[in-house]
Amino acid sequence: MAYDWDEKPELNITPLVDVMLVLLAILMVIAPSIIFEENIKLPQGSTTQQLSKIPPVNITIDKDKNIKINKDNFLLSAFIDNFYLYSKKLNKKATVLISADKRLDYGVVMSILAAVKQAGFTEVSLATNG
Repeated sequence: MAYDWDEKPELNITPLVDVMLVLLAILMVIAPSIIFEENIKLPQGSTTQQLSKIPPVNITIDKDKNIKINKDNFLLSAFIDNFYLYSKKLNKKATVLISADKRLDYGVVMSILAAVKQAGFTEVSLATNG
């Protein structure tokens, strides 16, 4: 039997493509329902130490320049010195919220803000309506 070396064999890949498409369709149907779960053991946390929430310091200035810190009243003329003494009993990490009437002069609010910063507070916010 003689072999013809000039003859090129033809490969029929249609069945291969059909099988691969069927496998792909099966994988696409099954894949969303596969749930992988790995059980891990978490370390125990410290139950003795709890985070303490620091109460904020609310400073309110009305249109007549009356200053109220939480429930204590202060005069604007001596606010810087009085607030520095008052702040010694407050936590310096507390958030300070300054609420001022919109009819006040900008300089008044900035002097209050400067006094709060000089007392050592780092988290200071100016309250707005909205």
